[in-house]
Amino acid sequence: MQEITSTGVRKGEIYLADVSTKVKNKNITTDVKVDTNSNLRTIITVDEPAPGLKTIFSFNFPDQKSGKVELQYQHEYAGISTSIGLTANPVVNFSGVVGNNLVAVGTDLSFDTTSGNFTKYNAGLNITHADLIASLTLNDKGDNLTASYYHIVNPLTNSAVGAELSHSFSGNENILTFGTQHALDPLTLLKARVNNYGRASALIQHDWTPRTRFSLVGEVDTGAIEKSAKVGLAVALKP
Repeated sequence: MQEITSTGVRKGEIYLADVSTKVKNKNITTDVKVDTNSNLRTIITVDEPAPGLKTIFSFNFPDQKSGKVELQYQHEYAGISTSIGLTANPVVNFSGVVGNNLVAVGTDLSFDTTSGNFTKYNAGLNITHADLIASLTLNDKGDNLTASYYHIVNPLTNSAVGAELSHSFSGNENILTFGTQHALDPLTLLKARVNNYGRASALIQHDWTPRTRFSLVGEVDTGAIEKSAKVGLAVALKP
């Protein structure tokens, strides 16, 4: 199977275009894209060379440092993704999650072989029950610890409450946020939240038609109401 697509955009006196082609042969898919700046991007995907495994090769030309190989593995109770740059001193990425529909634990790591340091390491624990979700995450290379809780009070009215506590070890700062939501009717949803610094916000979301959604949002710092009040209106159109 082969697909060829072409797109073009004109910005003032500049015309930008690209041509993409996709070729699929059994379990191997090759995507090639060329643009007007002579950039060539190639992605080769091998689906299931072994059960649950996917292999992805990607590179950009003329960027010789962009080459990367990625391995993805999916199991009923686990998912793993690892990638390594095809350079002399590559960056190695690893992410994985293990769990079921009740408890899951995961991590996300990046290691720079040039410096010999971890440039990213995050971890998380998530617990899901019939009407509640609780999570604990460690981000920013262990500098930020966040615990959150979300509880569905009434499924019929989409009413829920939640709380989040975030602690920064480097800044020794705590941010506690409380939030709630309630459906005024099947088409209108109201959300509100406030944190321990007195910053409050509220949102009213209404589906005017199945393809049109209006959102009215306001935010205020209760410590300086006359200076910080903000109001915004957004319209989302679905194709």
